Amino acid sequence: MNDTAPESGLPQRCGLIAIVGRPNVGKSTLLNALVGQKVSITSDKAQTTRHRITGVRTLDEAQFVFVDTPGFQTKHNAALNRNLNRTVHGVLADVDLVLFVVEAGRFGLDDAKVLALLPENKPVVLIANKLDAVHRRAELAPWLKSMAERRNFAEFVPLSARKEADVTRLFKILKPYLPEQGWFYDEDALTDRSERFLATEIIREKLFRLTGDELPYTSTVVIDKWEDEGELRRISASIVVERDAHKGMIIGQGGERLKRIGSEARQELEHLMDGRVFLELWVKVRSGWADNEEHLRTYGYE
Repeated sequence: MNDTAPESGLPQRCGLIAIVGRPNVGKSTLLNALVGQKVSITSDKAQTTRHRITGVRTLDEAQFVFVDTPGFQTKHNAALNRNLNRTVHGVLADVDLVLFVVEAGRFGLDDAKVLALLPENKPVVLIANKLDAVHRRAELAPWLKSMAERRNFAEFVPLSARKEADVTRLFKILKPYLPEQGWFYDEDALTDRSERFLATEIIREKLFRLTGDELPYTSTVVIDKWEDEGELRRISASIVVERDAHKGMIIGQGGERLKRIGSEARQELEHLMDGRVFLELWVKVRSGWADNEEHLRTYGYE
């Protein structure tokens, strides 16, 4: 292997790293911190991440390719849930390393279900996230001991995904697990996702943040039109929901909530794309879309 990193002169390393865990343990926040820029949406609503999202970070001779996965769904009734679980299994078959994210000091039935599905033949690093929420660190020792009895983890890493020093330390721990091979992406790449995909994700994030718990997670965003005019991007997108009541919830009184979703999404898109954005949002009702395999394919779920 003659690929060497330009700066260090050391052989290049590159590997695929899956980030797994039950919904709401902070997987997307961790991915964004590792990549150094938002590539995955975050929300207090469980089940925000639906697609396999690749984030890339190149440090010295090592290129880390992170794959975010949907939180495992333990209810398999809807086609959407089955689709999400297929995505997770597909990801795990391909990776070199698995980061199993849990909340520091906590381990419940949903965590156990995810752990049971992790492949035996891959190194798994236990990430005890949200360390800043643990008030008495002494209580972590017995918890870590109990976790060590559940699986032979390659590493234990207690951290807070929001602390830069913790993220830097994690890179050093993960680097030796990457195979010596050429990089998959350019040195400055951050994600393999298109601007169009990132736009749908950002709109969806604002949708969930501004509707709180009122809106079921069976809502999605579809780009209807995208035109580049020099520095300006004209984007027209539809928010797809299952019921008329959900439509009213998103539009809000006098259209105020939809305006706010559009305004916040537009500002973030302009920052991300470094240019002006004209964003037009519509709300459409498609009953039963999350149970319909054909609708799922149309809306971009593999």
